[in-house]
Amino acid sequence: MSRFLGPLDSEGRIPSHQQTRIAAFLISAHGALARQYAIALPMRIEAAWQTELNAQFYRESEIVSLLQRSTSWVPDMALAYMAASWETAWLPKPVEGIVDRPLALPIDLATRAHAIHAGIRPAALLPVDANANDPFVLALRRIEFESGRLLQAQILLLKSDSLVPFRDAVSTALERRHAEVRKLWADALESIGITVRQER
Repeated sequence: MSRFLGPLDSEGRIPSHQQTRIAAFLISAHGALARQYAIALPMRIEAAWQTELNAQFYRESEIVSLLQRSTSWVPDMALAYMAASWETAWLPKPVEGIVDRPLALPIDLATRAHAIHAGIRPAALLPVDANANDPFVLALRRIEFESGRLLQAQILLLKSDSLVPFRDAVSTALERRHAEVRKLWADALESIGITVRQER
């Protein structure tokens, strides 16, 4: 087990089977966010947070597109089973203590997005000698940069004045989502020889 991706090939590129597994996981996570942002978008935007939902939908879609184009894909027989478990994890879950569904859905989505953007740091897996011009390496660094920007929007929503009465419910949902994402990410990485358990 290692803390970094590799061993690199002679040109400093990440092994294709590792690229495939990581890209599949990230596409599943960010693709689920994009789909759910699309569903959560109202027909008519009337509030600032709805405008942000629209922007985040496009950013998540760009992340998925970037990964599809930059990954060196190889067949992976385990992906069908793994992807099914990932997709199940991204499904909306009720936020205990909030019965207002139009409010609960964006909160659940924001907690999931917060956990994905804060808990998954793909660029931290890159060894120092990874080829800085490799498309996959560039994609992981770009995703981590974009996640930092997207994270700010979730923080603003989750700490907004309108959610003050639901602070305990939001905190509980956020902790649950973070634990779930950490486990899924750690399991995916351990399946390709990377260990991150000490960060949990």
